[in-house]
Amino acid sequence: MNTYTVLIPAYCPGKGLIGLVEALKERNMECIVVNDGSPEEYDSVFQSVSDSAVVLAHEINKGKGAAMKTGFAYIRDHYNDCIVVTADADGQHLPVDIQHIAECAESAYGSLVLGTRSFKKEDVPFKSYYGNKITETVFRTFTGVHVHDTQTGLRAFHSSLIDTMLKVPGDRYEYEMNKLLRCVKEKIPFQETEITTVYEDNNSCSHFHPFRDSFLIYKQILRFGLSSIASFFVDLCAFEIFTLFCKGSTGILASNILARLISATFNYEINRKAVFNDQSTRKKSIMKYAALALTILACNTAILYLLTGILHMNPLFAKVLTEMILFIFSWTIQNKYIFTNHTERMVNQS
Repeated sequence: MNTYTVLIPAYCPGKGLIGLVEALKERNMECIVVNDGSPEEYDSVFQSVSDSAVVLAHEINKGKGAAMKTGFAYIRDHYNDCIVVTADADGQHLPVDIQHIAECAESAYGSLVLGTRSFKKEDVPFKSYYGNKITETVFRTFTGVHVHDTQTGLRAFHSSLIDTMLKVPGDRYEYEMNKLLRCVKEKIPFQETEITTVYEDNNSCSHFHPFRDSFLIYKQILRFGLSSIASFFVDLCAFEIFTLFCKGSTGILASNILARLISATFNYEINRKAVFNDQSTRKKSIMKYAALALTILACNTAILYLLTGILHMNPLFAKVLTEMILFIFSWTIQNKYIFTNHTERMVNQS
């Protein structure tokens, strides 16, 4: 039987953390608590758990992701062949569920086990219910993997995956989503097991900031959207300029091709550097990107013809719909198959 090691990142925790650690100790589970720069008035809580847990501390608040990395590094250096469980300090995770998910991870070597909450609208706070629904949809759209609870903090895995988890970028709440994305890229399987859904005082103890942390979670997709918009305007401006010198139907066709070449080059460089932070050489990605660009151009033409020529849809609406469809397709292909070394570089920058 493996050792069960529970990592609890904590910022301004309530006294419920004391009871949680004691209950886990009674179940023979090792506890690592990371004080993520909490003010001095919370020292008594951390002092109270120090007899039952290893307490690590950040001098300043660095974020949940940073606290988890500190804990992972400690576990890697002090424990061998153990099951690592991450749990929240805000009372959402019951000791029985923490033990259950550890047992699931023990029998699912090499997998990331997720404690999935049952999201019933009437029982879940507004921001938690809709936040999870949005991230569930976005995650499934861009990865093709369905995870019912993308925001769960109760997760477990064998310690052999710690090095992988330490390479995941992000210091705050975006780390949890990035961890899922990294597992998809590394082909680490997910296993979901249902846990008790607990929201104490309407989840008022949560330090999740809806706007700031949602931006961190979705920022790569937002960057991709902005780069697509910028490339569209580059394409439009270049087309207008070329048509000043190229007349007739042949000239329009030539202008369109030249404009596409310029905008595609612009889009490639922006996505490579600013969106996916890819560190591979251009030689590895540019040919794949060129093939994607040609495929998208062909699909664009075919879909537009289908919508306008056969279904007689309004041209402007058809253009917008086509671009939306191809936006999702393009992002997925670039993220999974073209700019495949972006995660490592993002780690070095974090």
